[in-house]
Amino acid sequence: MGKRRVVLSVAGLLAAILPLVALAQGGGFFGGGGRFGLLPNVPYDGRFTVARVRYQRSSSWSADYPTMEEHLSQMLQNITSIDTHLEGSNVHTLDDPELLKIPLVYLTEPGYWYPSELEVVGLREFIRKGGFIIVDDFHFQNEWAVFENAIRRVLPDGQIMPLNISNPIFNSFFQIDSLKVPYPGRLGEQGLMGEFSGIYEDNDPAKRLMVVINYNIDLGDYVEWSDRDIYSQLPTNEAYKFMINYVVYGLTH
Repeated sequence: MGKRRVVLSVAGLLAAILPLVALAQGGGFFGGGGRFGLLPNVPYDGRFTVARVRYQRSSSWSADYPTMEEHLSQMLQNITSIDTHLEGSNVHTLDDPELLKIPLVYLTEPGYWYPSELEVVGLREFIRKGGFIIVDDFHFQNEWAVFENAIRRVLPDGQIMPLNISNPIFNSFFQIDSLKVPYPGRLGEQGLMGEFSGIYEDNDPAKRLMVVINYNIDLGDYVEWSDRDIYSQLPTNEAYKFMINYVVYGLTH
């Protein structure tokens, strides 16, 4: 299936696949656990496993967990050629040595992220060894200030640069046509639109993107609730396109 055909049919695939995911969830699609319960990590078996960061001092790391992982895993398996683990996901602290064995991680609500020195060192090592980090779900200047302080401790020389639609990450699988995606719910209805930025290796846009930053947007929330009538289909589909592109980019750069 060509890229253009996939883009045109993604809405139909979402409509067909996600209700099946919802039916499978009874008590937890991954075998139990409440919305904020920490489920066991799955053992490595060669398949790609969606992984997220668990940071200390706040439970905000768990927003949309584990349903976001369930839905994203199902869509990766059905739309891409990535052999994806559907029976679970992984959660790692930033000072976990196992973190260095995986290619990319998802960190949500960084407006509540106050890393310890061990976590700072762990994430810096992960990124410098080739790891890719997706930062998602924060808005307002106070949350940006918390995130910026944390990431500057991790990458003191890193420059946060705005990303435009021509960036390869927005064409790594789907051809994304616009970066104008509203924040889910009331804030988006009031006009709050996502802003996308990143940090490059050696601050060189010709090199790999090490960190992608989704500000004034919550892609994970769209993905979590994609099997329900919570948000409209168009921004939900766009959220999937962004997240799938991020995974493909992280696995190939």
